[in-house]
Amino acid sequence: MKKHPWGLLDRRAISNLLVAVLAISFYLAAANLTSIREHLRNFLDILSPFLVGFAIAFLLNAPMEFFRQKVYGRLRGGKALAILTVYLLATAVVAVLVQLVLPQVVRSVELFVYNVPYYLSNLNDLSQKIVSRLHLDSRVMGSLIDTYDELVRQAGDTLYRRLPDLFNLGVALGSGVISGFTALIASIYMLYSKENLVRLLKRLVYAFVPTDKARVFLGYCRKSNQIFSAFLNGKIIDSAIIGMLCFFLSCLIKIPFAILVSVIVGVTNIIPFFGPIVGAVPCLMILLIVDPFSALRFFILIVALQQFDGNILGPKILGDSTGLSPLLVLAAIVAGGGLFGFLGMVLGVPACAVLYSILRDVTALKLRRRGVDEKGNPLLPSSEEGEQ
Repeated sequence: MKKHPWGLLDRRAISNLLVAVLAISFYLAAANLTSIREHLRNFLDILSPFLVGFAIAFLLNAPMEFFRQKVYGRLRGGKALAILTVYLLATAVVAVLVQLVLPQVVRSVELFVYNVPYYLSNLNDLSQKIVSRLHLDSRVMGSLIDTYDELVRQAGDTLYRRLPDLFNLGVALGSGVISGFTALIASIYMLYSKENLVRLLKRLVYAFVPTDKARVFLGYCRKSNQIFSAFLNGKIIDSAIIGMLCFFLSCLIKIPFAILVSVIVGVTNIIPFFGPIVGAVPCLMILLIVDPFSALRFFILIVALQQFDGNILGPKILGDSTGLSPLLVLAAIVAGGGLFGFLGMVLGVPACAVLYSILRDVTALKLRRRGVDEKGNPLLPSSEEGEQ
């Protein structure tokens, strides 16, 4: 019987060959990085409606299951009714945001940009009064105010240039109506046929992956789904509540541009750990030139909201959905934000939780094989345990 030519290579030779192939592939990829990035961008543009559809289906899956089990559980066609209900509710929420909230935000931005010179003049007058009363160095204060004025003017110019984009939101949505419709249809299909899709993916995994490894892989897929679903849905609910509380309390204590600062606080609150800080900084910069005393009131309000969210509301809604320490949460936000911006800051924490869970399980398995438990103590062999 003739030997297969691969039999002439031992494991070391095969390993060296694989390393060489990987090194050559990496070199070719690095040398053609621009071309690869362009092709990848085109590929993602083609898949973008389906990726958006998957994101919509993933976010609506939890409320759909709630209506399916709790409301329409005994009705025939309960799944279709649950899908119809969540899409009607989602449409109503989007309509409220577009028709009520968005115009108010645009109007607030326009009013702020238009009155920036007046606000800066008042801020300069106030700074001069503070300098004269406290006998401060007028040159230092003047330099600080001039720097702040320039920063605010640049921000105002940027907002002024971006205002047409906000007003032309309908045009932008109209130009992407085909992609949006495709994403909507794809999301409905994914929700309605998710059991069949999951069953198909399981069959593919078991067909091409050894059974033991397939079980482990699918187990981590289920765990990833639980972590991402609990974290994202919880964060969206938590941020919506914080945004509405910020609006009502801002109106109560008469903070200018209440809806604008509340939208900023609500959106940035989705970011774990840094969310309140990221949202508070631009709001304080806006309020400082409008009314410094309102900026002080807003600062106190944000501190109170952050404490309420961090100690009461957040734990009630999110619980321990990630199981990460504060240090790992901080590292995940910094790394995710540095690589993928705002989206990376939001998704970095659940992604890190999944990786941490995998690393913890692999480490525990390696330790058991070496006869050591998770605390570093040696394990007794089963035969010795039986004798004792």
